[in-house]
Amino acid sequence: MSQEIITDVGAYMKGLGAKARLASRQLAAASTRAKNDALHAIADDLDSQRESLIAENQRDMTAGAAKGLASALLDRLELTSARIDSMIEGLRQIATLPDPIGEIFDMKYMPSGIQVGRMRVPLGVVGIIYESRPNVTADAAALCLKSGNATVLRGGSEAFHSNQAIATSIHRGLEQAGLPADAVQVLQTTDRSAVDCMITMPESIDVIIPRGGKGLIERISAGARVPVIKHLDGICHLYIDDDADPTKAFNVTINSKTQRYGTCNTLETLLVAESAAEMILPLLAEALWEKGVELRGCAKTQGLLGERCLAATDEDWDTEYLAPILSIKMVAGIDEAIEHINNHSSQHTDTIITENYTKSRQFLREVDSSSVIVNASTRFADGFEYGLGAEIGISTDKFHARGPVGLEGLTSVKFIVLGDGHIRT
Repeated sequence: MSQEIITDVGAYMKGLGAKARLASRQLAAASTRAKNDALHAIADDLDSQRESLIAENQRDMTAGAAKGLASALLDRLELTSARIDSMIEGLRQIATLPDPIGEIFDMKYMPSGIQVGRMRVPLGVVGIIYESRPNVTADAAALCLKSGNATVLRGGSEAFHSNQAIATSIHRGLEQAGLPADAVQVLQTTDRSAVDCMITMPESIDVIIPRGGKGLIERISAGARVPVIKHLDGICHLYIDDDADPTKAFNVTINSKTQRYGTCNTLETLLVAESAAEMILPLLAEALWEKGVELRGCAKTQGLLGERCLAATDEDWDTEYLAPILSIKMVAGIDEAIEHINNHSSQHTDTIITENYTKSRQFLREVDSSSVIVNASTRFADGFEYGLGAEIGISTDKFHARGPVGLEGLTSVKFIVLGDGHIRT
């Protein structure tokens, strides 16, 4: 599929936005059955188009290799048969989730006799800007579709042909279910000015969700005139308390750091109570070194672990490595641990390992992050693991959504009032 030649990006984006707005109104009124039928039809089409999808993806892979893309980026870009299976399974799973749209809750009678409650409604048009992984095209479209939102998708230029091929299947599935194809629009240009238009179109787009590196998200946040749901970093902490179970501390720490290195919920800083350090830290260090993890520690940590542990700098406490590197700091106790986390955390995910109920409650109450965990891996901070079915991203903002953003996070509410001829006196 060839890239469309668009000479006037502003006019193109204005027209695209108008079509998205119209489609959003139609989609907001769509039945649950129609939305689910569309999701299954999209899944069926992707299944039937495997060879075409892989062929278009190979065009992107060849171009990416020629441009010198790093092997990690090429891995994220590649569409294998197994990854197509995952896209299809994701679509079908979202179809099984409860439809949040139209849910009425908090109904109560007022002294005047009227009933007042709230109804869950779509946000409208969701703009999503993302990099590399073409599977995001299907995942994001599915979540927006099920939550009654139209969506405008701008994938990375390196995945242009893959994204357009997936978009073709999405459009066929929507039309088969009797829904407007314009409910999901994938930009047909890689011109960077299209992004500048997207984030300054409040008349057409209700919210922007950027998914990618820190530079992308900072650029979007700085220039947007549309509300942004974002997270900048995943600087996740794990604190081993002096009342921790050593086995739990060992297993959870290793999993949090080494299960995957390049995710936003991977452990980046380990805090250890001084009274527990001598017992647990040497064992952890040996296991981490065996896995090829570089350790950077405070002076006390270096004193305990020796020369193989490098000196941590001030910058290390504020760094998301996304790599086999771990910062370690010994702290006096839970109060110092919480203070360090609240000063250096990106408010993504932070964990405590302790058998002390009072301390666990203090940690839950005082750590100001979107996910706060007791005695479990940071890697659980994920929409699927939280029972949301899927997520469109993890928000470290406090408005409009916080934490993994699933179907409910893509909705708003309106007040509804029921009367029977009531008048205000």
